[in-house]
This record gives sequence, C-alpha cells and structure tokens, in this order.
Amino acid sequence: MTISAQPSRVPADGTLPHPTHVPENQQGEPYLKVRGVSRTFGPVTALADVDIDIYPGQVHALLGENGAGKSTLMSIISGALAPTSGSIVVAGEEKKSLTTAEALRAGIAIVHQTPALLPDLTVTENLALSIPSTLRPSIFEMDDWVAEKLTAVGSTVRPDTKCGDLPIAERQLIEIARALAIDSRVLILDEPTAPLVQDKVDLLFERVRQVAADGVAVVYITHRIPEVRELADTMTILRDGRMRGSHDPHRLSDDEIISLIAGRDVDAVFPAKAAGPAEPGLSVEGLTGAKFHDVSFTVGRGEIVGLAGVAGNGQADVVRALAGLEPYTGTVTWEGEKLRLRHSADAHRAGIAFMPADRAGEGVVADFSIRENAALGALGRFLRFGLIDRSREARTTAEMSRALEVKAPDDETAVGTLSGGNQQKVVLARALLSQPNLIVAEEPTQGVDAGARAEIYAQLRAAADAGMAILVLSSDALELEGLCDRVLVMSRGSVVETLTGDDVTEHKMMHAMVSATGHRAAGRADTADRSRKEPEEKRSPLRRFSGAFSPMVLFGAIVLLSLIATIQNARFLGEANVSNILLLATALGFVALGQLLVVITGGIDLSVGPLTGLILVITSFYWFDGASAGTLVAGVLLAAAAAAVVGLVNGTLVRGLRFTAVAATLVTYIAIQGVSLLLRPEIDGYIDFAILDVINYSIGPVPVAFLLAVAIAIGLGLLLRYWQPGIALRASGSDETIAARVGVPVGVVVGAAYVGCALLTMLGGFMLVGQVGVGDPNQGIGFTLTSITAVVVAGTLLRGGSGSPVAVLLGVLLLQVVLAMANFLRLSTAWQYWLQGGIVILAAICYVALQRRRSRLAD
Repeated sequence: MTISAQPSRVPADGTLPHPTHVPENQQGEPYLKVRGVSRTFGPVTALADVDIDIYPGQVHALLGENGAGKSTLMSIISGALAPTSGSIVVAGEEKKSLTTAEALRAGIAIVHQTPALLPDLTVTENLALSIPSTLRPSIFEMDDWVAEKLTAVGSTVRPDTKCGDLPIAERQLIEIARALAIDSRVLILDEPTAPLVQDKVDLLFERVRQVAADGVAVVYITHRIPEVRELADTMTILRDGRMRGSHDPHRLSDDEIISLIAGRDVDAVFPAKAAGPAEPGLSVEGLTGAKFHDVSFTVGRGEIVGLAGVAGNGQADVVRALAGLEPYTGTVTWEGEKLRLRHSADAHRAGIAFMPADRAGEGVVADFSIRENAALGALGRFLRFGLIDRSREARTTAEMSRALEVKAPDDETAVGTLSGGNQQKVVLARALLSQPNLIVAEEPTQGVDAGARAEIYAQLRAAADAGMAILVLSSDALELEGLCDRVLVMSRGSVVETLTGDDVTEHKMMHAMVSATGHRAAGRADTADRSRKEPEEKRSPLRRFSGAFSPMVLFGAIVLLSLIATIQNARFLGEANVSNILLLATALGFVALGQLLVVITGGIDLSVGPLTGLILVITSFYWFDGASAGTLVAGVLLAAAAAAVVGLVNGTLVRGLRFTAVAATLVTYIAIQGVSLLLRPEIDGYIDFAILDVINYSIGPVPVAFLLAVAIAIGLGLLLRYWQPGIALRASGSDETIAARVGVPVGVVVGAAYVGCALLTMLGGFMLVGQVGVGDPNQGIGFTLTSITAVVVAGTLLRGGSGSPVAVLLGVLLLQVVLAMANFLRLSTAWQYWLQGGIVILAAICYVALQRRRSRLAD
C-alpha cells in the first residue's frame, strides 16, 4: 500500500502560520497549561519555548517524528524531568517543575512507550507501589482488584506473576491498567498500541473514549494516523523541539499530516515490491518447538516474507528459533546447507541477523554509543592485523547512520539517550552492517514515526534487492500488505495460509486469522481463567516471601546432612553441638540478613566483617566485670552510633558520590579495621561473664538470640512483600530508573538499606562478643565473605531486586552444619572450603534448573 503524492495544501517546508484548532467539545479552562517550556541536554536542545493547553474531556493527539521532543515533554509534565526554563500550570497553580509524586497527586498519569514496570516485582506489587493507597485496597486484598483492572484492558495474566516474565505486549496492558486505575485528571498515553494486537487496541480505544467522556484530559502520542482520526478531537504537531500548531485531524489528508510531521513531502511509504521470482535462500521444514509445530516455508534471496497472526499463535517463537534463541526440531537450510541454530552465536555465524521487538531489553546496549551498537554485529569487518580499525569502523557506522537519518549530536552519543525510533534505526544499522544472508525482523517499525517508517521500509527493500532474504514479523497487517512479497498466516503454532501477489491484503490476512482461530476463543479464555485459578498449593503463603527457590529445599538439605553426620557420629545432634551450631548461625545470620538488604538494592557491603570486630572492640571498653548499668547502656549506644555512622558513610559514598558499592565499602572496610587496631592494638578487655551468659542464654539447645534472628527474618520477609518501603527497596534494585519514575526516592531507600545492614551487623557483633569474650580487633573479618556466601546459597541474585530473609537464615544454618560436619568427621580446613564452594555451585545449578522449569510452566 502506498500513500500517493497528492497535491498538498501544506507548504513544502511543512510549516503553517501556527494555527490553533478549537474542537467543538472544548469548554472552560484547560486543566494543564505548559508555558514556554524548554529543555536542553548539554549542547542539545530537546524542547524550545513550548506552549500547549490540555482540556478536560478532550483526546489531544501529539504527533512528531522520533526525536521531536514528545517523550521529553511528557516526562516534564509527569515529573520525571525538570524543564530548563518555563513553567507548568496545573488546575490554576503555576509551578516551575513537578516531581513524580506531585504529578501523581495532581492526577497526572502516564503510560510510557517502554513499560515502566519493575521486572522483579509481581503485577500486584507494581500497582501497589505506584497507586496511592487511598485509591486501592490493602495489598493483602489487592489480587482480585488487580485481576478486575487487568480484565478491563484485555489482559489475562495472573496478578502474582512477576512482570519480568511477561512479554512486552502484556506489560503494556498492565501499564495501561495501572494508569486507568489512578483517579487521573490527565492521562498521557505514549505509543500505547505499539505492541498490541487489534482486539486489544479496540478495547483500549473504548476505555479511552470512556475516560474522556468522564471529563479526563487524554494526551495521546502516536505515529499511527488512523488512530488519530479515530480518537482525537485535536492534534498538535511537534517538530525539532518546537510546537508547529494545532489542527483538526479530520480536515487534513494523510499526506498533509505526514508533511507537517516531517517538515517535508514524503512521496511514498512503501517501496515497490520485487518484480520476479526469488532465488533459493532459506528453507524451513517441519520446524517444531514449544509453541509451534510442523512449520515449513521458504524465504528466497531478494524476497520479503511476512509472518502474520493473532499474538500468541507461535509466530514470535518461530522467528526466535531462527535467531537461535529457542530450541526446535526440524530442518533449517540456507541454499541447501543444513544449519544448526542452537545459540544466537550459531545464527550469527550462519549469516542471520535478528532485530528483536523489545529493543530496550534485547536490541541495544543503552550505555554504548551509536557507533559501538551499530558495529557490534560486524566487528570482523573492521579487523586489521587482529585489531579493530577504529577509523574504518567510525567511517562505516557514520555512513549507515546518515543513510538511516539517525538523529543525534554525533555517533558517540549513548544509544540510551535516543528516542525509541532512533534506537530502532540503530538496531537496523547493526543488522545491515553485518552483511547477513537473512534478516529476521520482529516488529521492525514498532514505535517509529511515519517518516522513519518509510526509511526503514526502503532500507529493508534495498537489502532484499541486494540479495538478502528478509523475514518480517509484524502485528500491523497494513505494514505486511505494503511491504511483503508473500505473507504466511499462523494460527495455533502452524501456518494456515500463504498469501502471494495480489492476495497479500489486510482483508485476506484478517480473514485467515479469524477463520482459523475463531473457534478457539472460548478455549483461550478458559486457559487464561485456569492461569488465574492455579491450585493453592502452587501459591502458598510461604512462596510469597521465598527467594529463588523454596526455603524447604534448604531445610531439607540441612536435615539430610545432619542425618548423614549423625550416622557417622551420634554426638552430632547432641544438645551441646546443636546449641553451638545455632549460636554460630545466629552471629552470621544477623550479618547475612543485613547483607541481604544491600544486595536487594543491587549493591554489596564488604565492610560488615570489620564492623563486627569494631563492635566487639567497643563493647570491650564498656562491658567489663563490675560495670554499672549506665556504662553497659553507653556501650550499646556507642556501638549503635558507630554502626549507623558506617551505614550512612556507605550510603553517602554509593548514592551521593556515586562510588561503586565495592569501592565504597572497601574504603570503609579499611577505615574500620584501622580504627579497631587503633583502639585495641592488642587483644585486651575481657567481657563480664554475666553478660556472656545473657547473650548465649538458651532454652534447651536453642539460643534465645537464634529465635530473635528467626523472628527478624520472618518479619523482614513480610515487610519486603507487604510494606510499601519494603516493596520500594526491592524496586530500587530491580530497576533504579523505573523505580524513580513511579515515585520511589531511590537515594533515600538505598541509603537506608546500608544503615539497616550496619545495624543488623551490630547485632551480629553482639553475638560475636558472646563467642569471643575479649576485645580482639581481628575477629569478625571472615563474616564479609561468609555473609555473601549465605546470601548466594539462598538463591539471591547479586544484581538485586529480590531475596528471601528466611532462605538466607537457612543458608547460614546450612553453612554452619557443613562446617560442624567437617569438624566431627575430622576433615581438613581445605575440605571445609571445598564443601562450602560445592554448596554454592550446587545452589546456582538448582536455581538455573528451577528458573528453566518455571519458564516451561509459564509457556
């Protein structure tokens, strides 16, 4: 399909004398007014003197090319960014800038182009974190409420599903459900339909009309002109960071709108299709995987073949199998030569370039420059005497950037700072620079403006004309109609129809989809229903605050090893040995629980070992025989103050001065150890035996302090799951940027984690006092590595975002049982280290296996 170059009423430069269209339903004062807002990023001006009025009850479309400033403007309105100059007037109150929390309180809700959901949090937890408590039930009662909100936007996911396990389309629906659940006065939708199939789009449009009718002001950002015509009362054009006027979308042709957006005439969207039959290229026979079976097709050289179908019918899995990202059986050949695509590296060696739909998660390395991202797939082209020729690399990538019109100050600009459409161009540049035999493009123009779409289509057709084979998966039937030479329609994991020539039309694609899948609608609903009514044993309360795997696994390992040791030596489970194991586990347990708080934020605290020694040294000056009650209390207060100072210093170095966690806590590690040696150059200062008896007091073989550690672990687990600050802590480690977007004060939260770690370490130091009984500055250093080991054994990922205090305490107990076994069995010190290392490796293997099992169950 081609948009014809009809005579346009728009001047050649795409400008008009800043018209202002007034919709018929515009009444009263605007709820939101933007006045003279500008925003610069260094030398780059993203917005310049922007004015816009947003009225209640209107759907106000905002159009512009990628990089025009739309998302920057919406980030300013929603509080994620502060303007360089200008002001925002909300309900008559003028502000120089808004914070995220202020925007939410003012009723401004936004659905981001890239879903702003925390991957390690469940759907319910994401909504609990970002929706004010006055607008939702208690988190203990939220699951049914969340399910209702999800159903309203057509989502069938379970509320207790982790968002990181969901495809981007489902995450987008959750974002929409969250925005609609807020009692919003302004609803900003930034490319909300990009990953959605048509039935979900229709449902979304119905909800948008409903909220607008209820008096909500809707700002709708899109690149799809039909959506503007269907929804918008008025549209405003933004180009090069400046407003170019408001228009009635029903009074301009597509050509005129595109010219206004681009600032130039765009002759055609789709290039001419291939003229003749394609040469042999890719051949797929009997391809079968988890979500597709017996799929056979060909893609010839010089041919663009499309994959169509309702989302979830296997087409995305087919392209990922060809990219080496999913296992399959069957035969894949290129020009008769069989390919084995077990990994993405196999696909790369076979000359297959993959363009993923999730460009932010899989397509680009955000911190790398445009040059580095574009060159990643073609480094072999730039080698000279085994080294990369930087000048050739820079020259070649610059030429490709210019050809695709990537908008950036230069090619050394970090890709993460670019708009979504420009990031997509970089993904395409990498694919083309690798000079592949086959390009597999999954949603190649998702979130891309009309002008950039035409450029991407032209580049794909030029690649086909140069002899490449192109396979395109798209949810946009019009795109497949205009671009592809052939289209394969998939349903229930199989190809149900192949369209060629004049039969490649949107109507015939939709007919094939409907006729093939219509009788499955009830079944699909039933499946979704079952996913929400999973048996209770699979969703027990214990799993709500478990780590990567159930604490019962660790408990079982402890019992098994204890029985093995008892068989070898009957005294292993004697009262004295059990009490000793639990005392040792209590000291390390407190430290490991503190370490967990920091690891959940994505950090690490190396200073915990020396800090326990410092606590021992401090108390040795105050807890001596015959000390008064005031002196004893003074020792406790000074130890607490020292721990709090250490936590504050660590937090300030990590968040305030942006030290890495390792560097920051290594500095404090050295400093604390120096202070301890300064206070106690030699071992001295014996603790009162009465105090040691209190610390080590037991009920039978169980120390009271161990029961306290268990209570703290359970309490922390509950707080991390059901308390807003606890969820915020996990959110900060899951994705700091997204957490900040939804109003989490990340700096404060991470700083509090380091203080909490230090205070829990102080408790571990008190337990060390009970074991050592004298001021020894060299005691406790080993707690640094053993606390990290316990956290890892508990299945906690060091990248942050999740963790189970109960599992950590069981991990500590498991390590102490192993050490006690080694002593009872008279094993050498080397064996003790080997056993601990083996447990860590086994835990990692179990974690990976469990994650794969969960993925299969999710499938």
